[in-house]
Amino acid sequence: MPTPSPIDPATSPKWALAGRIVTMDAHATVIPDGAIWVKDAAIAAITKHADAKPQGFEEVVPIETHGTIFPGLIELHNHTAYNALPLWHVPKHYENRDTWGNSPEYHKLITAPMKTIGEATDLLPALVRYVEIKSLVGGVTTTQGTALFSAPGIRRYYRGVVRNVEETNDPNLPEAGSRIGDAQASKADAFLAEIKRKACFLLHLSEGTDEAAHKHFEALHIRGEDWAIASSLAGIHCVALKDVDFKTMMKRGASMVWSPFSNLLLYGRTADIAAAKAAGSKANPFKIGLGSDWSPTGSKSLLGELKVARVYSQNNGADHGTLLGDDELTRMATINGAEILRWEKQLGSIETNKRADLLVMAGQDAHNPYLTLFQGDERNVLLVTIDGTPRYGTPAMMSVDGPQTEQIVVGGQQRVLYLAQDTEDPDVSALSFAAAKAKLEDALAHIKEIRLKQEAENAPKTLADAAVVRARHPRLALDEFEHTDLTQRPHLPLAAAATGPKDHPARQATPISALLSAIELDPLTVADDVGFLNRLAEQINLPAYIAPGLRALYEAKHA
Repeated sequence: MPTPSPIDPATSPKWALAGRIVTMDAHATVIPDGAIWVKDAAIAAITKHADAKPQGFEEVVPIETHGTIFPGLIELHNHTAYNALPLWHVPKHYENRDTWGNSPEYHKLITAPMKTIGEATDLLPALVRYVEIKSLVGGVTTTQGTALFSAPGIRRYYRGVVRNVEETNDPNLPEAGSRIGDAQASKADAFLAEIKRKACFLLHLSEGTDEAAHKHFEALHIRGEDWAIASSLAGIHCVALKDVDFKTMMKRGASMVWSPFSNLLLYGRTADIAAAKAAGSKANPFKIGLGSDWSPTGSKSLLGELKVARVYSQNNGADHGTLLGDDELTRMATINGAEILRWEKQLGSIETNKRADLLVMAGQDAHNPYLTLFQGDERNVLLVTIDGTPRYGTPAMMSVDGPQTEQIVVGGQQRVLYLAQDTEDPDVSALSFAAAKAKLEDALAHIKEIRLKQEAENAPKTLADAAVVRARHPRLALDEFEHTDLTQRPHLPLAAAATGPKDHPARQATPISALLSAIELDPLTVADDVGFLNRLAEQINLPAYIAPGLRALYEAKHA
């Protein structure tokens, strides 16, 4: 069988970009006034403003950004399919993922709508188009994918323009695992062998604050010094982990993915990042990546999650100091993510011969080169490129034009999208962003009627029925409640007792259609979401400093 071609082709125009360059290389190099020269998807050269143009670029005039250029953001955790849904007003304090995931409120506002959308095959391309653009306008160039299946065990990922960590078809970008078979998740030795098959395995771990959540970690202990933990394991959330647990992970070369906003919204607490840092050293730090999780209980994009991480860090350092500096936080969303994936030779920093995944933010702070990444809203994103191809930005920044571009408005400002790519899913590539948005808005406004029609056509009537996978038309793979024999949440037994989720009676008998009412499509950005910051102040589990701290960052103006 011939080797599949890479999903993200190494082709791009020859062009250049000028501004302050925050490279995120091993020396944390910042070039105050420099230029990045791009050819065939890669960074051909990096120069200072006063340097001569590189050979072959004599006729190229760099685009002047007057901003700060970062590597494209790498997101290691996102349930992208859910990002059409608005932020959930979390009704109570939870201690474990299994409790809120089985609550009647959650089923009504999130599970039932997603089950309905997931069954509507004609809506899936619009959903994929919308949620990937939501990532893109937040500076994200790499995230997790949106999966669908048509029968048990048969699964594929939608292909868009934003890179997917689970499917690349590229030996230079080894594909991450994110789902493990139930058979492997039932015995620690088999679990260990399975996660070792991948360079990186992204799995939810100890999602909650109580002892039940911690048991998910305890179940990884095999015997003595043997653990079902390998250097490939990247534990998502890790909220219940203790300092000794982080040391256990560090000793075995494992890493973690932090999603602070979702943790704080649900539990009022997030992972013990101080303990995670202490498990490593300056010479050999414990690797931490970042993920926005999803819109229902998280940030709209990684750009928002960075703000949450910064506010949290400024309020949780020792002796009222800062827990993580802006440089450390930026590393989490760039080079750390690449290193966790084992992609650091290709991505994560701005260096010659690496792929030209770039993010340009407005402004150049005189004292802190990282600050522009944290201040202001999505209107400060001036340009996003993937593999050297400009995909999103201001009209002045975009070096592509013509019938394949699309004009959109973000926060009242004009932006340009360029979504043409030969490897994209044909059903997705046929949809403009405007058409996808309109289709989703209409579907969510009439979500109850759609479900009633599905039930009349013999779709599973209740959520309990929906948990049984049947060979029908293609639909979203919603692993949170549908038994597909593949899970993102390992539930190894501990002392012969199951540690996995249990079905809640609330989801057994009520028809899905009876749970539904009209929903508004979640706005693409905070800049377009009137009242978003006010709604954060109403969330009962957030620490008191989060909402005002986020407001200060979102409303900050560059000097």
